[in-house]
Formats: sequence, C-alpha cells, structure tokens
Amino acid sequence: MKICLLEHPRKPAEDRQNDIANTTLASCLNSGYLAANLLKAGHCVDLIEGYMEHLSYDAIEKEVAAFGPELLAVHLVYNWEDNHVLFDFLTQLKAKYHIRHLNVYGYYPTFAYEEVLTRCPAIDSAMLGENELTVVELANHLDAWQGVKGLAYRDGDGFKASFGPLVKDLDSLPFPIRKATSYPGGEVNILGSRGCYNTCTFCYINPYYGPDTGCPRWRGRSPENILAEIDQVIAQTDHRYFYFDDPNFFGPGENGRKRVLALAKLLKTRPITFGIEARANDIDEETTQALVDAGMTDILVGLESGRQDVLDRLGKHTTVAQNEEALKILRRHGIEPNVGFIMFEPDSTFDDLRENFAFLKRNHLLDRLEISVNVLYHHQIILAGSASYFALQQEGRLHISDHSVYEATTDYIHPDVSAFAAFMRRITNHIFDWSAGTWAAAAAGESKARAAFDRVNAVLVGWFKAILDDPSKLTAFDALVAKADRDIDQAIAN
Repeated sequence: MKICLLEHPRKPAEDRQNDIANTTLASCLNSGYLAANLLKAGHCVDLIEGYMEHLSYDAIEKEVAAFGPELLAVHLVYNWEDNHVLFDFLTQLKAKYHIRHLNVYGYYPTFAYEEVLTRCPAIDSAMLGENELTVVELANHLDAWQGVKGLAYRDGDGFKASFGPLVKDLDSLPFPIRKATSYPGGEVNILGSRGCYNTCTFCYINPYYGPDTGCPRWRGRSPENILAEIDQVIAQTDHRYFYFDDPNFFGPGENGRKRVLALAKLLKTRPITFGIEARANDIDEETTQALVDAGMTDILVGLESGRQDVLDRLGKHTTVAQNEEALKILRRHGIEPNVGFIMFEPDSTFDDLRENFAFLKRNHLLDRLEISVNVLYHHQIILAGSASYFALQQEGRLHISDHSVYEATTDYIHPDVSAFAAFMRRITNHIFDWSAGTWAAAAAGESKARAAFDRVNAVLVGWFKAILDDPSKLTAFDALVAKADRDIDQAIAN
C-alpha cells in the first residue's frame, strides 16, 4: 500500500518566543520511526518533511499528487493556533486526490482528539500515543480500520478511543528513516529510551503512552542497539554530533547507572560528541566522567526550582541539595550545563521567587544571558495530560486556551506574582527579538556580540532584583515595561 507521512509546515508564534509547549523534542523522530516500521512491513512510503524542508502547501500538494497515497498520516503538532489553515488544506487534499483514509498522530491529537476530529471532519482517525505498531495495523487493515486498537474516531454522536500496544523491546524497531534535512545544524537526533521513571506534575510524557500496564514507565534500548544506529549514521553521513532526545537519558536505579556506563564504554570507541537530558538525582561522579570521556559535551538538567517547597509541589522527588551537587559535579568535569527551570508556577510566592533568585546567583546560573533569559522568565506551561492540568481543572482554576484544549493557563494565587511574571515575559520577549540575529556570534565568543550579551544580561538580572526588592513598582506596569525596554536598548547600543 502507498502511505504518505507528512510533517506539516509550522511557523513560530511571535508571542511565544522560546516556549516549547507544542510538542516534546522526542517527537521529532515520530515520522521517521513510522516510515521505517511501515517499510519493514512491506509498504511503500513517502515521507514529506514539510517543516524541516520549509515546503509550501503547494509544494506538498505536488508531492502528494505525484505519489498518490491511499493513506495519508499527518504528524499533527499544536502551534498555538487553531490549525484551520492546515485543516482546510488536508480537507482539500483528501477530496482532490481521492485519499482513502486521513489520519493524524502525535501529542496534540492524543490529548485533544475530540477537538481535532470535530474541527476537521475530513480526518478519519487519530492514532493515540506510541504508534509504530498501530500504524502497521492500520495500513494492513484499511478496509476494516475501526477494529484497529490504538485509534480515536467518530462514532455516531460521540467518539471511540483506545491506546494501542506499546513496543516492549525497543531493540526490535528498525532505525528511523532520516532524510537529508533531518539534521538541523548538523545535529543527529537519536532516542536511546522512552518515557521517564518519575511523575512530575507538569509533564505529560508518561500519560502519552497510555494506561498500558505491561511496560514500565521508562524503557531503554540496549547500548549495542544504540551503537549500531550511530554506526549507520556515521557510514551514511558526515555528521558526528548526536543529541539524545530522551526525556530522561538515565534509567532508574543501579541498573540505569550500569546501562549508562556500558553505553559510555561503547560510545568512547566512536569519533563522535553528544548531548543528553537528565534529572539532577542521576548525576554522579562515575557516570559523568565516563560520559565525558566518551564525548559528552552538553547536558540539560531539569532543576525546575531552588526551593524545596516548590520541588515538592512539582512532584520532582529531588532536593535542592541534589540540584546543587549535580551542578558541581558537571562543572568539575568541564561541562557547563543548560538547565530546565520554572521560575513562575501557579502557587508561587515572592518568597519562592527570592529563594529561586538566590539559588541561581550562588550557583552561577545568572552569569550568561543565554541562561538568564530563560530561567528568569519561564512560567509553568500547563498541557493536557499532565497532572497539573487535571488538578487545576478540579479546583476550577483552569483557563483553557482560546485555540485548543491542549493548552491552558491559570490564575496565580498571588496577583503580584502574576504581574511580575507578565513583566518578565514582556522584557524577555524584547531580548529574544533582538538576540535572534546575534545568538550564534555570541555563542562562538565573537567579542562585540559577547560584550552586548553581557551588558543586556546585567540589565535583565538587575531588573529582576529590583522588582524582588520592591514589588510595588509593578503598579505602573506599562511604564515599567517601557523603561526596562529602553534600558535593554541602551545596553545593546553601547
């Protein structure tokens, strides 16, 4: 059967800047894995990278017309809008080229399938959660697709929905299909595991996989299988930097540590460098040294807060002491970490913010604009599927987006914290607008750009401290934002 997989065009939202709420990084390999599994099952597959290839809708239509698929499956990504342009395009495409079945998949349709199927009647079904096995079943049984487990679809005046089976042995999957445009900036995205062994309240990664009790929350590939994929990429391309998109690179407990040490031993034999994402409690001297020796140059650590009460509210199951120790260990081994941090969460108090600020200062996380501009503004993003979404809904505090049930906001308990969060968002957006054109130069150490970044960083940190010291300044909100923007512009110009 001819099957077309589409990564649809997406445009950045001006007011969202550095937010990453539309989908997880791990989902960037969704279509590649589906394509590989369908090919393994004997189907004919066309993968259209509309996003990475910057294709117009006209260009996509021409490719679909030339290929003539019976099944068109779209990785539907929420883009902070109602997707009506995309839905209109898919509707016309299906009718014009007599496509038998139109399917969507990804995080957005998994958690908002009723909305998606209602807004776009041309969509026949949505795959829920992990879907390598589901997509093959759908392709193999397109004449009786309602019997396929793992789909959501309209049923009379309502909907039917189920999660399909999970892949228990990730080594059994073929490596994802990668096109020439699948290497942003020369980076190879790779998945060594799926899921996470923790249950942070703001995260929807584990719920994405559904209620299947036959698999643990975290599943890892064997080190040997990961190395085989890396060897394939090395043989086929010139790319040598790999970024593990795993939400948590480390598996749980001592077995997780042993697996990482075994993988590091294998990676050390290859001419590559790589980056990972991890929890603070998984960082120790032995595994860090082994990973650095193997080529690790980058790590994102999800700290989230420097105050224990907030870590507990977020369900992190980590301590402030573990956060600080992780930073020290990584720096002792020559790694300056990037960090995940939620400065403003719905129940934040000014005492929380002051302790967060003190934590960031004493741990040297406000020394560079690249870090400061993120940690000083990030608010908690509330997504369907997360425990926070459901808890706030139960409390009557959830405000669903005008665009979609997939994303929501909430009122802060403390109005002055709300005003502070809005202030930081306004001025950091101003910084993001300016820095987009100079980010690479500053990161490379170009002296003029680096000096400008340092000046702007000093202004940003100074303004945050000024509001902490005197929250009453926020009463003249618009004037305050204007003054802060002028200070930023002056720092840029000097």
